[in-house]
Amino acid sequence: MSVKDMMLALCVVVAWGVNFVVIKLGLQGMPPFLLAGLRFSLVAFPAIFFVKRPQIPLRWLVVYGMTISFGQFAFLFLAIKLGMPAGLASLVLQAQAFFTLLLGALLLAEKLRWNHIVGILVATLGMFMLATAGMEGQTTAGITLTTMMLTLAAALSWGLGNITNKIILRNRKVPVMSLVVWSALVPVGPFFACSWWFDGEAAMVSSLMGISLQTVLALIYLAFVATIVGYAIWGNLLSRYETWRVAPLSLLVPVVGILSAALVLDETLSAQEVLGASVIILGLLVNVFGGMVSQRFLVRT
Repeated sequence: MSVKDMMLALCVVVAWGVNFVVIKLGLQGMPPFLLAGLRFSLVAFPAIFFVKRPQIPLRWLVVYGMTISFGQFAFLFLAIKLGMPAGLASLVLQAQAFFTLLLGALLLAEKLRWNHIVGILVATLGMFMLATAGMEGQTTAGITLTTMMLTLAAALSWGLGNITNKIILRNRKVPVMSLVVWSALVPVGPFFACSWWFDGEAAMVSSLMGISLQTVLALIYLAFVATIVGYAIWGNLLSRYETWRVAPLSLLVPVVGILSAALVLDETLSAQEVLGASVIILGLLVNVFGGMVSQRFLVRT
């Protein structure tokens, strides 16, 4: 990978890591479902007038939009609104990698390797440590079992979206931006409906009429920087390089998320949370690099 492309990849990693802090800031002035609905409205419009609709069956476009967009961000935004630390949210959400592997084995008959199984077990131990830290009050960041489960539900939704994406791309080539922009239309209605149902019309109107500059800037960042620009660059890199060169860089997202949350939001972690987070990162590393390390070891021996 060239130096220029490496820098572009790192820029995307930073944008996605800071994304969680921006979500936290945006939610300070707006209900979660309304913020998410506006975010995806900005992703879809006016881009759909310039980006061609993906040539896939409508049902798969809807399934993709409802899983990777609606499900993921409905649970994530709600978890962060209820107190899930932005930094830890960026880490726990990476459980999507394990959910994707398990769903691939269950629904697509894909084989799990030893490093996948060990990685899942190690990361699960880390998740348990974070959850028990919240339940036992050994936390300085406000994590609870509820917010932990909501974030894991977001990761599961992301995993379901990944499996849907695999099915969509099996026999056809679909431009990344086409799928991102047009699938963003799918969750807009459900998000606004959920906001009306749970928050009420008065709260929605009040939030929109009194929208702050901070919320506006958060929406611009979430829609254009983290989504459109981020996915455009990432998709371009994946199209020009092997997946193994690009995908592992996403492991830096939670590192950026935790550091930016500490700097901007003053989030701190207890000793047990630091240990739990470290164990999760270890599980992710085993999952991504375990197979390559074992192969090189076997070759040398």
